[in-house]
Amino acid sequence: MEDGISFIWGIGALVLVISSLVAQKLPIGKAIKMMLAWVAIFAGAFVLFLFKDEGREVWRRVTAEISGDTGQIEGMTVRLKREDDGHYWVRASVNGTPVRFMIDSGATTTTLAPASAQAAGIKPSGGFPVLVDTANGTVELQRATIETLAVGTIIQRDAAILIGSEGLGETNLLGMSFLSTLKSWRVEGATLILEP
Repeated sequence: MEDGISFIWGIGALVLVISSLVAQKLPIGKAIKMMLAWVAIFAGAFVLFLFKDEGREVWRRVTAEISGDTGQIEGMTVRLKREDDGHYWVRASVNGTPVRFMIDSGATTTTLAPASAQAAGIKPSGGFPVLVDTANGTVELQRATIETLAVGTIIQRDAAILIGSEGLGETNLLGMSFLSTLKSWRVEGATLILEP
């Protein structure tokens, strides 16, 4: 049904262009050039229509990066779309400093990369380091505390975290120490839903 309507619309547009060119009594060469220009315009409009959803998603991602958007917030609920790499990412606030986290339910404790911890003014609280087994072997992490960790409307105070080592990389992980404080968290389709 939709294909038939699109076909009829296309034929109607073509007839409109041809009749307007014939009415102007242009030389055949110029008429063909103008007709090809109109075909290109209609083809471009058709392509834009076909990829409107992809364009909307690109626009959402660009504006989210510029504005530091944490995701879609409905009341107290935060909804995050799965990114192209298959992970869920969120721009959170750590002691008032914007920090981008990968949400990792496999991580026991929220972990900050050294550069992110330094930017947020977080220093190790001392004591024995924590040994963590990773795919690259065992690494030492330092204990610390975040005064406020905010993900959209969800705020966690005096959150115990770990500060990664240089060899662990620059990815910040929002782990189960955060997720377990929520009323619920779940995945529906490609959306992660966080409810305080």
